[in-house]
Amino acid sequence: MPNIKQQKKRVRIAAEERLENLRYASTVKTFTRRLRAAVDEGDRDRIDEEHRTLVRWIDKAAARGALHRNAAARKKAQAAKLVSGGAD
Repeated sequence: MPNIKQQKKRVRIAAEERLENLRYASTVKTFTRRLRAAVDEGDRDRIDEEHRTLVRWIDKAAARGALHRNAAARKKAQAAKLVSGGAD
């Protein structure tokens, strides 16, 4: 444990940022599952809405650094492939 005031603050801030990044990653996973469910049901309007929402959250996560930009691009490509019907 740090005994310097600034280092205590850095530990606290790092823990808060870690939780925030986990929230972003978890939200992306949740919307991915929702997109998969929509594709399985075949509801075109819902698929479009879920895909748009997922891409928006992936972009937010990548912009803030919760996801690496290459991982974000990969997830967006996988989602697009899922929407177009090219993946099982």
